[in-house]
Amino acid sequence: MKLHSDPNTSLNTVTGYGDGYIEVNKTEYAHAVVFGPEGDVVRWSPESVEQIDAAAMAQLVDLETKPLPEVLLIGTGNKQRFLSPALLRPLLKAGVGVEMMDSQAASRTYNILMSEDRRVVVALLPG
Repeated sequence: MKLHSDPNTSLNTVTGYGDGYIEVNKTEYAHAVVFGPEGDVVRWSPESVEQIDAAAMAQLVDLETKPLPEVLLIGTGNKQRFLSPALLRPLLKAGVGVEMMDSQAASRTYNILMSEDRRVVVALLPG
């Protein structure tokens, strides 16, 4: 499914999403990725929601970096799944809002927040 018709080439934009892949800036990824509006699209270590642990969460946001993102979106594949509160606690204590949704919804939400110049990071598991 095409998600964005006219991406700003200077910012990371989710341009598509489908069964087993995520497309960012018209480049297809068959594995989990994490990125913000600027910088590299990085492979995220878990292959499923069940593999998301403290190490995987630490890969998403460096709590020592300032400014922190306002929002971290976690796309959990084809359906919305919730993570353990213990995994979210360090981010919430640091003031980072965390939202979990299916990856297609997370992709759309990321594109909207990014286009509004919000400090957002998204982690997406392919469906």
